Amino acid sequence: MNDAAPAHTPAPAPRRARLRAPELIGKGGWLNTGGKELTLAELRGKCVILDFWTFCCINCLHVLDELRELEEKHRDTLVIIGVHSPKFVHEAEHAAVVDAVERYEVHHPVLDDPELATWKQYAVRAWPTLVVIDPEGYIVAQHAGEGHAHAIARLVEELEAEHEAKGTLRRGDGPYVAPEPVASDLRFPGKALLLPSGNFLVSDSTRHQLVELAADGESVVRRIGSGSRGFTADSFSEPQGLALLPGGTSRTESGGGRVVVADTVNHALRVLDLESGAVETVAGTGRQWWQGSPTSGPALEVDLSSPWDVAWWQGKVWIAMAGVHQLWTWDPAEGTVEVAAGTTNEGLHDGPVAEAWFAQPSGLAAAGDRLWIADSETSALRYVEATDAGYVIKSAVGTGLFDFGHRDGDAGQALLQHPLGVTALPDGSVAVCDTYNHALRRFDPATGQVSTLATDLREAADAVLVGEDIVVVESARHRLTRLRLPEEAVRVDAVAHRTQRAATEVAPGTLRLDVVFQAPSGQKLDTRYGPSTRLLVSSTPPELLAGGEGAGTDLFRELALNPAVTEGVLHVSAMAASCDDDPENEYPACHVHQQDWGVPVRVTADGAGRLPLVLAGMDEDAQPG
Repeated sequence: MNDAAPAHTPAPAPRRARLRAPELIGKGGWLNTGGKELTLAELRGKCVILDFWTFCCINCLHVLDELRELEEKHRDTLVIIGVHSPKFVHEAEHAAVVDAVERYEVHHPVLDDPELATWKQYAVRAWPTLVVIDPEGYIVAQHAGEGHAHAIARLVEELEAEHEAKGTLRRGDGPYVAPEPVASDLRFPGKALLLPSGNFLVSDSTRHQLVELAADGESVVRRIGSGSRGFTADSFSEPQGLALLPGGTSRTESGGGRVVVADTVNHALRVLDLESGAVETVAGTGRQWWQGSPTSGPALEVDLSSPWDVAWWQGKVWIAMAGVHQLWTWDPAEGTVEVAAGTTNEGLHDGPVAEAWFAQPSGLAAAGDRLWIADSETSALRYVEATDAGYVIKSAVGTGLFDFGHRDGDAGQALLQHPLGVTALPDGSVAVCDTYNHALRRFDPATGQVSTLATDLREAADAVLVGEDIVVVESARHRLTRLRLPEEAVRVDAVAHRTQRAATEVAPGTLRLDVVFQAPSGQKLDTRYGPSTRLLVSSTPPELLAGGEGAGTDLFRELALNPAVTEGVLHVSAMAASCDDDPENEYPACHVHQQDWGVPVRVTADGAGRLPLVLAGMDEDAQPG
């Protein structure tokens, strides 16, 4: 609250910095514009939001959904432009970006920037990042992470009023041109399940349906769901994982004819009765989980976050909760959910379940005393192991967020690229849908070796065993592909990659970390229950930091760099809580702003002594480009 203002007068909007927005450059060109190239000069008179995203990133997908309502409400004054900035090599392929724009129903222009040229011009450091440009072409705000839609909506309304009064607002249709629809039985299918009948159930994610296919994997038997995005008894929103419930596990005692569905963008679990076709919600509220929300309780009262896959293991349904980098469980008998593993920090850290870090777990497969996990953003194959002392998390393949590729051999040096699916094989080994390598890989725990079973499987996302065959979901070819499990591996030339993001050069000694946060217009920091901010810092390798790691409540930190370590990754997690600044409202709405950064750094003599990370607002000490 502003003490200088009368109680009945809202606090004035903060004066905005005036930084000219750099032009938009991307070697891949433009999508959703009818072939036309756009410039910011042509968009003068419009409010513009640049959404820096990459299609592997679950937080980016959350932001796409957050922006839909804003995009529709301000269609005649606002232009949203997606700037696709790849992390993985596969994401730099233009055809893959074209697929992603259709897959996730992106209904605004997209600039394909495979070399991160515009990313660098705007000094972006995280996926997703939103940059707001006013109708005169100046940057007025930047937000990292998700959960900022309310603040941006308020800012857009202010910009509309301000520039309408100045005569610099231009209303009318934007530059979006819808692509021609493509006919096919499946469109970017996600996961598949072999039914007791011998048919397949497939999550047809982009069409928001489940599709039952005959045993040939091609003939459509029936479709379940209206085909339109929604959260009703007849609709889904980008469903993914499927798991058959064993007999006697549901409170309705309907046995094995029930399938649990990860209804990903509805943040819910649904159950399909195979006989009647009826769908009921069994977990989730339809709202996305945020920090501070309950992590256990009655299943229909607890928020979830982008459940991507499900598996029956150890008497419960385990959930790959991609949106918060955790594993959860749903107990159908008790009707409850709870966190089972993970801290919500993004990365690769093994150990007891309460201490483990994941990065978008996206595939699950139960096998005896192990639950295998495709941990996509770390390009890793991991597992939960049941021991006498409790559950522990271990990694079989993969080292972290930034190293990926296609390399077979000893698991300690083998590489994957953003795997989404894992399947237990009869001999005790596991098949991995190595999605961005378009391959089916195999890990054998007995020998510790990784091999390649098949290649040229376009964005393989899941696989199911059918006798001696394995049926692979080729998501980007919109089909199921049946393969005979080979006796010998395919020979593949090894390749290794690191994320295309260049390392930030920092000076030796002490590094000042500043997380920039300015409460959005009409809000203030929420200090009613203590500090409203939180900062957690760690590094890979841990030896990179000689001091400054750990948790605190200030959004700045003096980090002591170890002179013996010249490069690594700083892991920064920041949170700020704000609430509506309206003294007349006894119960103001409160908002949580949160972002995790993984910042590659290299220590050089002429590097920077300050590392600014923008959570919300503007870093007044930095200039784009």
